[in-house]
Amino acid sequence: MGSMNTRTLCVALLASTVLSGAALAQTGPQNTANPANWPAAKSQGLVDPATEAFVDSLLTKLTLEEKVGQLIQADIGQIKPEELKTYPLGSILGGGSSPPLGAPDRSPQKPWVDTAKAFREGAAQRQGGTHIPLMFGIDAVHGNNNVVGATLFPHNIALGAAHDPELIRRIGKATAFETSAAGFDWAFGPTLAVPRDDRWGRAYEGYSEDPLIVRQYAGEMILGLQGAVSQGGVIQQGHVAASAKHFLGDGGTENGVDQGNTKVSEADLVRLHAQGYVPAINAGTLTIMASFNSWNGVKMHGNKSLLTDVLKGKMGFDGFVVGDWNGHGQVTGCKPTDCPQSINAGLDMFMAPDSWKALYANTLAEVKSGVIPMARLDDAVRRILRVKAKMGLFQAARPYEGREGVIGSAEHKAVAREAVRKSLVLLKNNGVLPVKSSANVLVAGSGADDIGKQSGGWTLSWQGTGNTNADFPNAESIYAGVKTAVEAGGGKATLAVDGVFTQKPDVAIVVFGENPYAEGVGDLKTTLEYQPGAKTDLALLKSLKAKGVPVVAVFLTGRPLWVNPEINASDAFVSAWLPGSEGGGVADVIIGDKAGKPRTDFHGKLSFSWPKTAAQFSLNKGDKGYDPLFAYGYGLSYARPGKVAKLSEVSGVKPVADNAVNYFVGGKTPPPFEFKASPSSSVQIAPIDAGNVQEAGRQITYAGDKLGRATIVGEKPLDLSFQTNADMALAFEYRIDALPTKPVILAIGAGKLDATPPPGTPTGQWASVKIPLKCFQAAGTDVTKVVAPFDLGTAGTFQVSIANVKLTADPAGAVCPPKAQ
Repeated sequence: MGSMNTRTLCVALLASTVLSGAALAQTGPQNTANPANWPAAKSQGLVDPATEAFVDSLLTKLTLEEKVGQLIQADIGQIKPEELKTYPLGSILGGGSSPPLGAPDRSPQKPWVDTAKAFREGAAQRQGGTHIPLMFGIDAVHGNNNVVGATLFPHNIALGAAHDPELIRRIGKATAFETSAAGFDWAFGPTLAVPRDDRWGRAYEGYSEDPLIVRQYAGEMILGLQGAVSQGGVIQQGHVAASAKHFLGDGGTENGVDQGNTKVSEADLVRLHAQGYVPAINAGTLTIMASFNSWNGVKMHGNKSLLTDVLKGKMGFDGFVVGDWNGHGQVTGCKPTDCPQSINAGLDMFMAPDSWKALYANTLAEVKSGVIPMARLDDAVRRILRVKAKMGLFQAARPYEGREGVIGSAEHKAVAREAVRKSLVLLKNNGVLPVKSSANVLVAGSGADDIGKQSGGWTLSWQGTGNTNADFPNAESIYAGVKTAVEAGGGKATLAVDGVFTQKPDVAIVVFGENPYAEGVGDLKTTLEYQPGAKTDLALLKSLKAKGVPVVAVFLTGRPLWVNPEINASDAFVSAWLPGSEGGGVADVIIGDKAGKPRTDFHGKLSFSWPKTAAQFSLNKGDKGYDPLFAYGYGLSYARPGKVAKLSEVSGVKPVADNAVNYFVGGKTPPPFEFKASPSSSVQIAPIDAGNVQEAGRQITYAGDKLGRATIVGEKPLDLSFQTNADMALAFEYRIDALPTKPVILAIGAGKLDATPPPGTPTGQWASVKIPLKCFQAAGTDVTKVVAPFDLGTAGTFQVSIANVKLTADPAGAVCPPKAQ
């Protein structure tokens, strides 16, 4: 079926299936869905006689082992191509920070293509049996964001502000072509979450708090990524399989806790969280990803009423359901290596990055014993084979794989730049915008010349951290874009991150905002205040204003935050969200011509309500007591200006106390702390999974060529005298990965303790330790002036992983190791 027919059917079905909460009759427990309450949909183009006959013939040939293998997906960092000679797995994925084979994690096109070929070749070398092609999946969530040189589009929160469905289809197509060119054939997107609490660390992955925008965008992104899935045809001409995610309710968890519990009625689950899936299914999405979250206490990876009865039944989904990163292991009674409950509930493919081998063996045994019925296995395999056939994977040709001139092409960059222009939201303008291109412009702020910061999470690494501008050879920072635009008009643009100048500028453009983060790590707890405590960016704005310099604030953020003081300290305030690689799109709008007339007007309108206080965590259009600072749909422009009076600077939240006890928790170093390696040539610090949480730990590797130290350092000395007197202890989890060749020293300041593992210490096992602060004090630490509360060093070779470094008031098990000599 052609794309126009698909779209027409999508719209027609939408008109007949959008249900109001009042129309839903609740039956049964609130974590069991009644299909009668759900909208109808139907996969377009997935089922046709030729494809089904082809799948039928394959199913008769596959061994039981080959069928079970199709249900398993492993991560490229946890499997070797030669292992596919033995294990007939159905899929591999490149996790957010998993590098291509034999290459750095930040690699351009070729190593990724070589990786895809290596795994295919490994699978082809399996002796005997029936060979089924692999699917290679990747989180291409704002462009092919894993590959150096790829075009990075604005994150979804920005695209929601653009209110442009046609643009979304073009972004999907460009993303598909760049993904396909790098050797992948499956993009884990689009995210169809409807975020309802802005503390959620994945809020920027949602288009809007309003399901209407998600409905308008879902089918368009699917059609962009896949093209129209047609009867008897394949999508492999540059297109890739999409994966609508995360089914269901990921944006509605209580308190915005990632992977938490979505406590809503079935009516609200349909009304708010399911609306994007109707057009996604109607547009032919080949896969749908199950969500980590629970619905009223039942994990989605184990909810049969939703995965089978609703999604595959009432909503007519004929593709396959893939899990999320070991998400099946969170189902009651399950673990990552064993979970028949998920398959029986309707999951078709496990995402088992590091648990795949044992999971394969256990699943095979459970099919043989009848715990997993053969009919359920065959249904799952049929769905997977159907998708692979529709993708064209049984054909040897890969017409876009390795093709030059696709990744980072001028055409794709132009689409991304257009998306930046259309997504900017003008919150305030007291006459300073647009800036004359003939002016003397100072460009300041931590985000002015930082492409990684303007791109946010899911950028070359899972959390988007550790990037430098050198990692983005085809990209343009916001400063670079401003400089080009200003110089074209005869003006001058000077970069000074700290705002220091010798010649007074006509105007200052200050670019600042959130540092990159992704799921879990990005969750907020108690406040939506931007930079609570040490408000360094506010100080920069005020210092420029005090010197008589007009200030334009460009705010980089993955969610609406309470920035009233920053808005007050600015003459103009622009929410640029997370614009991606094309920083020049910001300059297109804020820099005018020589006379100061606009070259491009503001187009963006808020798709998320903006908070009046830092306590308005859940602030959504239509809610009772809705009282935002800037309402949903707000956005000024040059053609439609408006005044913003001075705003209250009372946050509504108790001041956040200085953090003196949490140094590395949940995979991040809370302010004001950060990791440092000294010297960097001898010590490497890399993300690693810990406690079944992706990248919640850090692996520290010492080269042994000289004394190396891994430290957690704060901005200023801490006075830990109270904590010491209170018998608090330094606590952390650790795993010895390679025993040291020389003594290991754990220090706080001058107090050094011997942390050398004794002979015979097992490797590869997580353990925990508590060391009273008084032990360090007795060894020479001045507890009133602690700069680095964690300092681990050795002159030998050593590899150790750590997690959850903090002070604890629980003295149980705390011990003093020997003093270092």
